[in-house]
This record gives sequence, structure tokens and C-alpha cells, in this order.
Amino acid sequence: MGELTSIHGAAAALTPADGADLRRTFAHFPSGVVAVCARIGGTPYGLVASTFVPVSLDPPLVSICIQYTSETWPRLEQADRLGLSLLAGEQEAAARGLSSRRGDRFRNVELRAGNGSAAFVAGATAWLETSVHEQVPAGDHAVVLLRVHRIGARPESEPLVFHRSGFRALHDPDPERDEAVG
Repeated sequence: MGELTSIHGAAAALTPADGADLRRTFAHFPSGVVAVCARIGGTPYGLVASTFVPVSLDPPLVSICIQYTSETWPRLEQADRLGLSLLAGEQEAAARGLSSRRGDRFRNVELRAGNGSAAFVAGATAWLETSVHEQVPAGDHAVVLLRVHRIGARPESEPLVFHRSGFRALHDPDPERDEAVG
């Protein structure tokens, strides 16, 4: 019961999970990169979440997961509206800046105002204007349910994804890389 056989026949051992093992395993699952931003008292605040999930159509809800050690979330959760920007493939610099723990997070980011305190990253692939609906404790994170009030999208744009512990475009423009993989 401790082994799984993959589709290619190689056996993979199952071991007890710890935080480091989970992080390494989750790295194999690509996820979208979402900037969560607001202007509070004229000052922009923002962070990056890679745990964005659509939850409900009626009422319209999405979720993000926020680590309890976040120093930015206590400010953002007080905002009347939050702007969620689903980052585009060419916005790696914005993702890196917004996920930084020091320095000017908005150095490589052009923000656009939404209703209330919501702020959006210009050039994203989609935008959702939200408000905090509910927060649910979950281990070392809070699952934050957000009510969606307004949306917009650029359907022609490709998303930025987080995969194997790095930011990547969904379609890599380097054809040699595709040949090496295939």
C-alpha cells in the first residue's frame, strides 16, 4: 500500500507528509498568479496569491488563501473593496515586486483605480472587484472568501502561472525549450 505505479510503470513511494514535502509536491501543480491590491488612505497595498479558486456562481464568490504571517493582509482586509488582478504572462516583474517583503512593491506596477479602495494592475488578463465575505481558519492560513461585485477580462492575453517554484508564461515563446521537452 506504500507504492503507486505511474502510467509509465515506475513506482513512486508514498511517505508521511510534512510542510517541506507538501511544498515540493504542490510545486508540480501550476496555479494562476493573482495580485490583491487596494489603496488605503492614498497608499497602495498589495500582495500576490497563487491559491485563487472560483467558489460559487450564486452568490458570486472566489477564494484566496493568506498566510497568518502576512504583514500586508491586516491592512488589506480592512478595505471596503479589493482589486484582484489575474496577472498576464508578461507581468513577472509585477509579480516579483508585489511578492517582495521589502522595497517598493509597486515599482514595476501600474495601478488603476476601481470603486472604493479597489486597485487593479494594468495589463492583467482579468480583474475582479471584490469585498471580504468571510474568513475561515485553515492551519497556518486563512481561507478568505471574497464576494465579486464587478469583473473584466482581456481574453486574448495569456496568464502568468506559478509552477515548480517559479513564475512562467503558459505558452513559452522559446521554441527550443518546447523541443527539449517534447
